[in-house]
Amino acid sequence: MNKFLAVLAVVVLLFSCKSKAIVTEATVPVTYLKSSKIIANHYNNKTEFSTLYIKANAKYSDDRSAQNVTAEIKIKKDEQILVSIRFLGITMAKASITPTSVRYYEKIKGTYFEGDFSALSQWLGTDLDFKKIQNMLLGEALDDLSKGKYKESLVGQLYRLDDLSNGNTKKTFYISATDFSVQKQEITQTAEDRMIQVNYSNIMKYKETMLPGNLVINTFQPKGKSEIELEYNSVTFNEDLSFPYSVPNGYNRIIIK
Repeated sequence: MNKFLAVLAVVVLLFSCKSKAIVTEATVPVTYLKSSKIIANHYNNKTEFSTLYIKANAKYSDDRSAQNVTAEIKIKKDEQILVSIRFLGITMAKASITPTSVRYYEKIKGTYFEGDFSALSQWLGTDLDFKKIQNMLLGEALDDLSKGKYKESLVGQLYRLDDLSNGNTKKTFYISATDFSVQKQEITQTAEDRMIQVNYSNIMKYKETMLPGNLVINTFQPKGKSEIELEYNSVTFNEDLSFPYSVPNGYNRIIIK
């Protein structure tokens, strides 16, 4: 089961690149802006690419175990995500994510899973879909901020947006006052005592988009907590990528409840 969690953690949902990378820094005084302007500026950051290929180091830990692996992440924008998990160069697990399905297999126990996003959503403590997983990997807001109402405030060099929707789920987004990239986002389900927090750092500018160089995902639930840290080592855009996925012979299908 830990191998399954590690695979899905890397999915959520990871220096040789063709574009010059620049580390963003806050160098100007922060101007107070209304939430609508903050959100508009966030979405003015372009994401003009068709495919994205990432090589990353991944660290996963929970209350019982810790693992260090490497990850190869392929994204065909809005269509498919393929993640290969390797240890000492050997593929130990692979996951294929589409807008309608979640599939993975892992080598240690010889098992595979085919289903939807419900199991992943339950583990992370928030409803997920393909778009949210893609956004998480790209360093974008999980939700479509243009469709909500938010209260804005200033926290140091960050704009804080608190979701004003009534309900059990509380959402908070921290946006850079310099480049309007997401620096942190939190989703809390009060009744279930669950929270997921995603922190981004080392934001890099490419001609196609901005990407985090490092992201840390923390989950907190009554059954325990976990942490996933992804360090992007190399990034390339708009290559012709293949997305091969097939379950090896003899693997046993499992059902996640």
